[in-house]
Amino acid sequence: MIVPGQHVRIVVATKPVDFRRGHDGLAATVQRELGLDPHSGVIVVFRAKRADRIKILVWDGSGLVMIYKRLEEGSFAWPTLRDGVMRLSRAQFEALFEGLDWRRVQAPRIHKPAVAE
Repeated sequence: MIVPGQHVRIVVATKPVDFRRGHDGLAATVQRELGLDPHSGVIVVFRAKRADRIKILVWDGSGLVMIYKRLEEGSFAWPTLRDGVMRLSRAQFEALFEGLDWRRVQAPRIHKPAVAE
């Protein structure tokens, strides 16, 4: 399991990519097609045409790290196919990586405390 920091930006490239691409090809996609800096520490999640595969690209400060995961059964829950990116919270990312439906993960609602008198 990958455990990103609390304030790390996590995005999903919503359009499938060619999974034959490696580190450099995915970094070029991040820069050219998504308009992001692949060396900024952003975590970018890629999907294949087959919904059971995922690639993750992140710069860890000393090099590009690429993680590949294929589910043995079932498929990942993916957003609607379109160009661009979609931001995920840390909890949604963790659910997605585990093969769970990240769309069911919601941030807790924080209510302002009543003013003390």
